[in-house]
Amino acid sequence: MSAEEPRITDDLPVPGPVAAEADPRLIVETGVAARVAAIAGPVLEGLGYRLVRVRISGSQAGGSTLQIMAERPDGTFTIADCEATSRALSPVLDVEDPIVAAYNLEISSPGIDRPLVRVGDFARWAGYEAKIEMAVAQAGRKRFRGFVLGAEGTGARIRRTDIKGDEPAEILLPIEEIGEARLVLTDDLIREALRRAKAAGRAPDDDDEDAEFDEDGETAEDATEAAADDTDLVIVRPGTPRPVRADPAPKKKPSPGTPYSRGPKPKGPGRYAKPKPSR
Repeated sequence: MSAEEPRITDDLPVPGPVAAEADPRLIVETGVAARVAAIAGPVLEGLGYRLVRVRISGSQAGGSTLQIMAERPDGTFTIADCEATSRALSPVLDVEDPIVAAYNLEISSPGIDRPLVRVGDFARWAGYEAKIEMAVAQAGRKRFRGFVLGAEGTGARIRRTDIKGDEPAEILLPIEEIGEARLVLTDDLIREALRRAKAAGRAPDDDDEDAEFDEDGETAEDATEAAADDTDLVIVRPGTPRPVRADPAPKKKPSPGTPYSRGPKPKGPGRYAKPKPSR
């Protein structure tokens, strides 16, 4: 969406913060990432935060990265929040040890082009464009792009911008069958994200908002570059390298004809005979 285009829903009310228990994540991880999420979720809730996403990237040989994305119920997450989360999670993960190999722990905020994982996310960011990758195909398609119109039950209603032929303009996607959904970075989204952060009292640069994001021809790319350092907060804590257990070398079987004694081999044809007693 360009800066001069009107938002699709200017009069939509913005829902207030919702607790994690009342608005659980419907887009969840599998495998090792799911085990990490089960460990991190209760720790974050005890601190007053909620889990957004867990992602493991990189190879075990080169050192993998465990990214835990979290936020406050109002959608904000500051540097201080990142540090508090890192201090609380590091010892718990060391004890539970969900990842065998060495890894770096990365605590981050959702950022402006944030993932949408809860029903409340699709309601809160109604009117903004999103890209959606389905885990289960809908009408023969797995990828959708369009404006979020809100949530209906456990479904997300989308007004599509990628219509082909006689496909319907609006579609209701079951959130539980979405693999990944995230907002598309636009000028309007950047302004709205900073406005909400300011309203919550956690805006990174209150004095610079109007100067950096005015209407005088600034593009989303320019605005993103100016805001990136303030909104995508990341704390990286190197993990402790774990010792690699070497497999024990297989025991060599004695070759045929090898005596059981470990001393020097006697020479001559009677080497296996018992020595005669001396007179």
